Amino acid sequence: MATRALVLGGGGPVGIAWESGLIMGLAEGGVDLSKADTFIGTSAGSVVGAQLALGRTPQEIGEPHLRGNAGGRSAAAASQNPASQGAQPVLSPLLELRMRGAEAGQDPGELMRAIGKLSLEAETITEEQFIASMGYLIARAESWPKGYVCTAVDTADGTFVTWNGQEGVALGAAVASSCSVPGVYPAVTINGRRYMDGGMRSGTNADVAKGHDRVLVVAVTIGTTGEGPQAAMAELTRQRLESELNTLRESGSQVELVAPDAGCIEAFGVNLMDFSRRGAVAVEGLRQGRELASRLTGFWSE
Repeated sequence: MATRALVLGGGGPVGIAWESGLIMGLAEGGVDLSKADTFIGTSAGSVVGAQLALGRTPQEIGEPHLRGNAGGRSAAAASQNPASQGAQPVLSPLLELRMRGAEAGQDPGELMRAIGKLSLEAETITEEQFIASMGYLIARAESWPKGYVCTAVDTADGTFVTWNGQEGVALGAAVASSCSVPGVYPAVTINGRRYMDGGMRSGTNADVAKGHDRVLVVAVTIGTTGEGPQAAMAELTRQRLESELNTLRESGSQVELVAPDAGCIEAFGVNLMDFSRRGAVAVEGLRQGRELASRLTGFWSE
Protein backbone atom coordinates (compact mmCIF):
# COMPACT_ATOMS: atom_id res chain seq x y z
CA MET A 1 0.00 0.00 0.00
CA ALA A 2 1.23 3.50 -0.85
CA THR A 3 2.70 5.52 2.00
CA ARG A 4 1.23 8.97 2.48
CA ALA A 5 2.86 12.03 4.03
CA LEU A 6 1.07 15.22 4.98
CA VAL A 7 3.21 18.37 5.05
CA LEU A 8 1.71 21.32 6.92
CA GLY A 9 3.46 24.65 6.51
CA GLY A 10 3.92 27.61 8.83
CA GLY A 11 1.83 30.74 9.03
CA GLY A 12 1.08 31.91 12.57
CA PRO A 13 -2.36 31.75 14.22
CA VAL A 14 -3.94 32.67 10.88
CA GLY A 15 -2.25 29.63 9.33
CA ILE A 16 -3.45 27.39 12.16
CA ALA A 17 -7.03 28.55 11.59
CA TRP A 18 -6.86 28.09 7.82
CA GLU A 19 -5.29 24.63 8.01
CA SER A 20 -7.83 23.58 10.66
CA GLY A 21 -10.80 24.69 8.56
CA LEU A 22 -9.28 23.21 5.41
CA ILE A 23 -8.74 19.81 7.02
CA MET A 24 -12.31 19.76 8.29
CA GLY A 25 -13.68 20.69 4.87
CA LEU A 26 -11.62 18.02 3.11
CA ALA A 27 -12.83 15.40 5.59
CA GLU A 28 -16.45 16.32 4.89
CA GLY A 29 -15.69 15.55 1.24
CA GLY A 30 -14.14 12.17 2.03
CA VAL A 31 -10.47 13.19 2.18
CA ASP A 32 -9.38 12.37 5.73
CA LEU A 33 -5.87 13.72 6.28
CA SER A 34 -5.69 12.06 9.69
CA LYS A 35 -5.00 8.82 7.79
CA ALA A 36 -1.50 9.96 6.80
CA ASP A 37 1.41 7.69 7.65
CA THR A 38 3.61 10.69 8.45
CA PHE A 39 2.70 14.19 9.63
CA ILE A 40 5.40 16.81 9.01
CA GLY A 41 4.73 20.18 10.59
CA THR A 42 6.53 23.49 10.58
CA SER A 43 5.49 26.26 12.99
CA ALA A 44 1.68 26.56 12.64
CA GLY A 45 1.72 23.22 10.86
CA SER A 46 3.47 21.60 13.81
CA VAL A 47 0.46 22.47 15.98
CA VAL A 48 -2.15 21.15 13.55
CA GLY A 49 -0.07 18.10 12.63
CA ALA A 50 0.44 17.14 16.27
CA GLN A 51 -3.30 17.20 16.88
CA LEU A 52 -3.95 14.95 13.89
CA ALA A 53 -1.18 12.56 14.93
CA LEU A 54 -2.60 12.43 18.46
CA GLY A 55 -5.91 11.18 17.09
CA ARG A 56 -8.05 14.30 17.12
CA THR A 57 -10.57 14.21 14.30
CA PRO A 58 -10.66 16.92 11.61
CA GLN A 59 -13.97 18.08 13.04
CA GLU A 60 -12.53 18.36 16.56
CA ILE A 61 -9.67 20.42 15.20
CA GLY A 62 -11.72 22.71 12.99
CA GLU A 63 -14.87 23.40 15.01
CA PRO A 64 -13.34 25.53 17.83
CA HIS A 65 -12.09 28.02 15.25
CA LEU A 66 -15.49 28.17 13.57
CA ARG A 67 -17.24 28.71 16.92
CA GLY A 68 -14.79 31.48 17.68
CA ASN A 69 -15.95 33.24 14.51
CA ALA A 70 -19.55 33.30 15.73
CA GLY A 71 -19.04 34.27 19.34
CA GLY A 72 -15.66 35.90 19.71
CA ARG A 73 -12.68 34.13 21.21
CA SER A 74 -14.09 30.99 22.83
CA ALA A 75 -12.12 29.10 25.47
CA ALA A 76 -11.80 26.13 23.14
CA ALA A 77 -10.46 28.25 20.32
CA ALA A 78 -8.04 30.04 22.62
CA SER A 79 -6.74 26.72 23.93
CA GLN A 80 -5.65 25.75 20.44
CA ASN A 81 -3.17 28.61 20.21
CA PRO A 82 0.46 27.98 21.16
CA ALA A 83 0.91 31.68 21.72
CA SER A 84 0.08 34.36 24.21
CA GLN A 85 -3.25 36.13 24.01
CA GLY A 86 -1.81 39.61 24.45
CA ALA A 87 -1.26 42.43 21.98
CA GLN A 88 -0.77 41.63 18.32
CA PRO A 89 2.88 40.52 17.90
CA VAL A 90 5.27 42.81 16.06
CA LEU A 91 7.03 41.10 13.16
CA SER A 92 8.84 44.08 11.67
CA PRO A 93 12.36 43.32 13.03
CA LEU A 94 12.25 39.78 11.62
CA LEU A 95 10.76 40.87 8.31
CA GLU A 96 13.36 43.62 7.92
CA LEU A 97 16.17 41.12 8.48
CA ARG A 98 14.76 38.66 5.97
CA MET A 99 13.95 41.25 3.30
CA ARG A 100 17.34 42.90 3.64
CA GLY A 101 18.99 39.51 3.32
CA ALA A 102 16.94 38.63 0.25
CA GLU A 103 17.66 41.92 -1.49
CA ALA A 104 21.39 41.70 -0.82
CA GLY A 105 21.69 38.01 -1.67
CA GLN A 106 23.09 37.42 1.81
CA ASP A 107 24.77 34.12 2.63
CA PRO A 108 22.03 31.87 4.11
CA GLY A 109 24.21 30.88 7.06
CA GLU A 110 24.99 34.49 7.91
CA LEU A 111 21.32 35.44 7.66
CA MET A 112 20.29 32.53 9.89
CA ARG A 113 22.82 33.53 12.53
CA ALA A 114 21.50 37.10 12.47
CA ILE A 115 17.95 35.82 12.93
CA GLY A 116 19.17 33.55 15.72
CA LYS A 117 20.69 36.58 17.45
CA LEU A 118 17.34 38.37 17.19
CA SER A 119 15.62 35.34 18.68
CA LEU A 120 17.97 35.19 21.66
CA GLU A 121 17.99 38.91 22.43
CA ALA A 122 14.29 39.76 22.08
CA GLU A 123 12.17 40.52 25.12
CA THR A 124 9.42 37.88 25.20
CA ILE A 125 7.45 35.71 27.59
CA THR A 126 9.57 33.09 29.33
CA GLU A 127 10.38 29.70 27.86
CA GLU A 128 8.40 28.08 30.66
CA GLN A 129 5.31 30.12 29.83
CA PHE A 130 5.66 29.41 26.14
CA ILE A 131 6.08 25.65 26.57
CA ALA A 132 3.23 25.60 29.10
CA SER A 133 0.97 26.99 26.38
CA MET A 134 1.45 23.64 24.63
CA GLY A 135 -0.27 21.92 27.55
CA TYR A 136 -3.38 21.08 25.54
CA LEU A 137 -1.14 18.87 23.40
CA ILE A 138 0.70 17.21 26.26
CA ALA A 139 -2.56 16.41 28.07
CA ARG A 140 -3.41 13.76 25.48
CA ALA A 141 0.11 12.59 24.74
CA GLU A 142 1.23 9.64 26.83
CA SER A 143 4.03 9.18 24.34
CA TRP A 144 5.28 10.79 21.14
CA PRO A 145 2.52 10.37 18.51
CA LYS A 146 3.29 7.83 15.81
CA GLY A 147 4.48 9.29 12.52
CA TYR A 148 4.78 12.86 13.80
CA VAL A 149 7.72 15.09 12.82
CA CYS A 150 8.25 18.79 13.45
CA THR A 151 11.03 21.14 12.46
CA ALA A 152 13.24 23.74 14.15
CA VAL A 153 16.46 25.69 13.61
CA ASP A 154 19.44 26.06 15.96
CA THR A 155 19.79 29.74 16.88
CA ALA A 156 23.58 29.51 17.24
CA ASP A 157 24.58 28.15 13.85
CA GLY A 158 21.39 27.84 11.78
CA THR A 159 21.43 24.04 11.75
CA PHE A 160 18.09 22.59 10.66
CA VAL A 161 16.70 19.83 12.86
CA THR A 162 13.69 17.53 12.85
CA TRP A 163 12.12 16.11 16.00
CA ASN A 164 10.49 12.72 15.52
CA GLY A 165 10.41 11.21 18.99
CA GLN A 166 13.75 9.46 18.70
CA GLU A 167 15.62 12.21 20.57
CA GLY A 168 13.76 11.93 23.87
CA VAL A 169 12.41 15.47 23.48
CA ALA A 170 9.10 16.29 25.15
CA LEU A 171 6.31 16.93 22.66
CA GLY A 172 5.43 20.32 24.11
CA ALA A 173 9.03 21.55 23.89
CA ALA A 174 9.42 20.24 20.34
CA VAL A 175 6.25 21.96 19.11
CA ALA A 176 7.17 25.15 20.96
CA SER A 177 10.60 25.20 19.29
CA SER A 178 8.95 24.83 15.88
CA CYS A 179 6.62 27.75 16.68
CA SER A 180 9.25 30.08 18.17
CA VAL A 181 8.96 33.06 15.85
CA PRO A 182 12.17 35.08 16.36
CA GLY A 183 11.54 38.40 18.05
CA VAL A 184 8.05 37.34 19.16
CA TYR A 185 8.48 34.15 21.21
CA PRO A 186 11.47 32.79 23.14
CA ALA A 187 13.94 30.32 21.71
CA VAL A 188 13.41 26.91 23.31
CA THR A 189 16.17 25.05 25.12
CA ILE A 190 16.52 21.38 24.13
CA ASN A 191 19.51 19.28 25.15
CA GLY A 192 21.52 22.37 26.04
CA ARG A 193 20.94 24.24 22.77
CA ARG A 194 18.32 26.83 21.85
CA TYR A 195 15.99 26.47 18.90
CA MET A 196 13.71 28.74 16.87
CA ASP A 197 10.93 28.41 14.32
CA GLY A 198 11.52 25.78 11.63
CA GLY A 199 10.02 28.23 9.16
CA MET A 200 13.27 30.17 9.18
CA ARG A 201 14.68 27.46 6.92
CA SER A 202 11.53 27.05 4.82
CA GLY A 203 7.83 27.77 5.14
CA THR A 204 7.06 24.12 4.38
CA ASN A 205 10.25 21.99 4.64
CA ALA A 206 8.45 19.65 2.25
CA ASP A 207 11.66 17.84 1.29
CA VAL A 208 11.57 16.13 4.71
CA ALA A 209 8.82 13.93 3.23
CA LYS A 210 11.22 12.41 0.71
CA GLY A 211 10.71 8.64 0.42
CA HIS A 212 6.92 8.60 0.64
CA ASP A 213 4.83 7.48 -2.30
CA ARG A 214 2.33 10.32 -2.03
CA VAL A 215 2.91 13.71 -0.45
CA LEU A 216 0.26 16.35 0.11
CA VAL A 217 1.87 19.74 0.78
CA VAL A 218 -0.27 22.39 2.46
CA ALA A 219 1.50 25.75 2.11
CA VAL A 220 0.11 28.79 3.89
CA THR A 221 2.55 31.15 2.21
CA ILE A 222 3.82 30.71 -1.34
CA GLY A 223 5.24 34.18 -1.87
CA THR A 224 3.41 37.48 -2.12
CA THR A 225 3.66 40.30 -4.61
CA GLY A 226 5.45 43.53 -3.85
CA GLU A 227 8.40 45.68 -4.79
CA GLY A 228 12.04 45.87 -3.82
CA PRO A 229 13.08 43.64 -0.89
CA GLN A 230 9.56 42.26 -0.48
CA ALA A 231 9.52 41.08 -4.08
CA ALA A 232 12.96 39.52 -3.69
CA MET A 233 11.88 37.64 -0.58
CA ALA A 234 8.67 36.47 -2.31
CA GLU A 235 10.66 35.13 -5.24
CA LEU A 236 13.00 33.24 -2.91
CA THR A 237 9.96 31.73 -1.15
CA ARG A 238 8.55 30.49 -4.46
CA GLN A 239 11.90 29.15 -5.60
CA ARG A 240 12.42 27.34 -2.31
CA LEU A 241 9.01 25.67 -2.46
CA GLU A 242 9.45 24.64 -6.08
CA SER A 243 12.87 23.18 -5.28
CA GLU A 244 11.38 21.10 -2.46
CA LEU A 245 8.56 19.85 -4.67
CA ASN A 246 11.05 18.93 -7.39
CA THR A 247 13.14 17.03 -4.83
CA LEU A 248 10.09 14.98 -3.94
CA ARG A 249 9.09 14.32 -7.55
CA GLU A 250 12.62 13.34 -8.55
CA SER A 251 12.70 10.83 -5.70
CA GLY A 252 9.57 9.16 -7.10
CA SER A 253 6.87 10.76 -4.95
CA GLN A 254 3.53 11.84 -6.34
CA VAL A 255 2.96 15.37 -5.08
CA GLU A 256 -0.06 17.61 -4.68
CA LEU A 257 0.17 21.21 -3.49
CA VAL A 258 -2.65 23.01 -1.70
CA ALA A 259 -2.34 26.76 -1.14
CA PRO A 260 -4.89 29.37 -0.06
CA ASP A 261 -7.17 30.63 -2.82
CA ALA A 262 -8.13 34.26 -3.37
CA GLY A 263 -10.95 34.22 -0.82
CA CYS A 264 -8.66 32.81 1.86
CA ILE A 265 -5.86 35.26 1.10
CA GLU A 266 -8.28 38.16 1.46
CA ALA A 267 -9.40 36.81 4.85
CA PHE A 268 -5.75 36.45 5.96
CA GLY A 269 -5.08 40.18 5.95
CA VAL A 270 -1.51 41.47 6.05
CA ASN A 271 -0.32 39.92 9.34
CA LEU A 272 -0.42 36.17 9.86
CA MET A 273 0.00 36.77 13.60
CA ASP A 274 -3.33 38.63 13.84
CA PHE A 275 -5.41 36.49 16.22
CA SER A 276 -8.58 38.45 15.47
CA ARG A 277 -8.80 36.98 11.95
CA ARG A 278 -8.86 33.31 12.93
CA GLY A 279 -12.61 32.82 12.77
CA ALA A 280 -13.11 34.31 9.31
CA VAL A 281 -10.03 32.47 8.04
CA ALA A 282 -11.30 29.12 9.36
CA VAL A 283 -14.60 29.65 7.54
CA GLU A 284 -12.75 30.28 4.28
CA GLY A 285 -10.53 27.26 4.89
CA LEU A 286 -13.60 25.08 5.44
CA ARG A 287 -15.09 26.31 2.16
CA GLN A 288 -11.87 25.72 0.25
CA GLY A 289 -11.50 22.23 1.72
CA ARG A 290 -15.00 21.28 0.62
CA GLU A 291 -14.28 22.58 -2.88
CA LEU A 292 -10.94 20.76 -3.15
CA ALA A 293 -12.11 17.38 -1.86
CA SER A 294 -13.21 15.96 -5.21
CA ARG A 295 -9.85 16.86 -6.79
CA LEU A 296 -7.86 15.13 -4.06
CA THR A 297 -10.01 12.05 -3.44
CA GLY A 298 -8.18 9.82 -5.91
CA PHE A 299 -4.75 11.05 -4.92
CA TRP A 300 -5.24 10.61 -1.18
CA SER A 301 -7.82 7.88 -0.73
CA GLU A 302 -7.10 5.28 -3.39
